[in-house]
Amino acid sequence: MKVFTILIVDDSTSMRSLLVSTLETLGQINIVQAPNGFEALRMLPREQIDLVLTDINMPDINGLELLSFIRNNPIYKEVPVVVISTEGSRKDIEKGLTLGANEYLVKPFKSEQLLEIVKRFL
Repeated sequence: MKVFTILIVDDSTSMRSLLVSTLETLGQINIVQAPNGFEALRMLPREQIDLVLTDINMPDINGLELLSFIRNNPIYKEVPVVVISTEGSRKDIEKGLTLGANEYLVKPFKSEQLLEIVKRFL
């Protein structure tokens, strides 16, 4: 059975912990974490990432810049990216989806919503 690797990118330690504890209920997954987009870019070549969950508002490289990099890079462009952000206006959501996010989840969210989305991409 394939073990999927999920990259969680969020500058909030508590949010990363919440995501990890929710995702661990799926079993058979490997979770790697990055506190910002810069660290996420450093991790991409080191791991075979199957799904990226990213916040938008972070220091250094934000989630939208990370998303743009992934979509414009032939090696990673097929990796599904889910934006998880407090930025929930229609404009923000459209911007994320236009830049190539596969899904946009607004914080706060229910664990079931996250799990449903993740299962769809794995």
